[in-house]
Amino acid sequence: MADHITKGEEFEKKAEKKLSGWGLFGSKYEDAAELYEKAANSFKLAKSWDKAGSINIKLANCHLKLDSKHEAANAYADAANCYKKTSNKEAIACLEQAAAIFLEIGRLSMAARYYKEIGELYEVDQNLQQAIEKFEQAAELFQSEEVTTSANQCRQKVAQFSAQLEQYPKAIEIYEEIARQSLNNNLLKYGVRGHLLNAGLCQLCKGDVVAITNSLERYQELDPTFSRTREYKLLADLAVAVDEEDVAKFTDVVKEFDSMTPLDAWKTTLLLRVKESLKAKELEEDDLT
Repeated sequence: MADHITKGEEFEKKAEKKLSGWGLFGSKYEDAAELYEKAANSFKLAKSWDKAGSINIKLANCHLKLDSKHEAANAYADAANCYKKTSNKEAIACLEQAAAIFLEIGRLSMAARYYKEIGELYEVDQNLQQAIEKFEQAAELFQSEEVTTSANQCRQKVAQFSAQLEQYPKAIEIYEEIARQSLNNNLLKYGVRGHLLNAGLCQLCKGDVVAITNSLERYQELDPTFSRTREYKLLADLAVAVDEEDVAKFTDVVKEFDSMTPLDAWKTTLLLRVKESLKAKELEEDDLT
C-alpha cells in the first residue's frame, strides 16, 4: 500500500513539474495527463480513494486544456467512481461535470446515464426531491435517444419518490402513462397491472372515493383484462372499505392480498397512510357522537 502511495506521489510531482515548466503548449498537458493517469492508478491500488479522485480531476483539467472533451468527461466519471467510496457529495459534483460535457458534445445517452447515477446517489442519501430532478433529466435524454426502457425505469423512480413525498397527481400521471405505453409492447404488457395498481394506490392516498371509482373504470377501458386480476380486486375492495370508512375491512383486504403476493415497502407505506387517515376519520366521528 505504502509503495503504491509513494509511486502515486512521485507521478503527481512529475506531472506538476511538467505543467509549471516551459514547453510547447499541447505537449506539456499531454505529458502531464499521462503522469496524472499513472498517479491515479497508483492511488487506486493503494485504495486511497480521495487522492485518486482529486488526481482524476486534475487529469480532466489537462484534457480540457487539450480540448479533448470526451476524455475529460471520462476522467470526471473515474473521479466520481473513486469518491463514491468516501463522499457522495464529491461523487455527485464530478458526475455533474461529466454529464454537462457529454451534453455539450452531443453524447446524450452518456449524459443520461450519469444523471441517472446522480439520481441513485441522491436516493441513497434520501434526498428524494433532488433525486426526482435528476431522474427526470435522465428520462428526458433517454427518451430523446429512443432508449425507452431506460427512460421508463427513470420515470418509475420519479413516480415512486413523488408518491413518497405525497405528490400523488404527478405519480399517478406517470404510472398511467407507462401502463398505456406498455400495452402496445408484447414484452411489457404483463407489467401493466403493476403500474395500474401503483396508480390506484396513489389515488387511494388522495382519499377521493369518486376519483378512485372513476379511475378503476378508466383502467378497465384501457386494459379489459385488468378487471380479472387480483390487483383490480384489491383496489376495488379497498375503495369500498375507504367509502364505508371501515378500518377492519381495509386491514383484512390488505392481509389477504399480502398473504398471496407480498407487498413491498413502498406499497406498504402508502397503504399505512390510507389506513391512518381512515382511523383519524373514525376518531373524529367518535368525538362527534
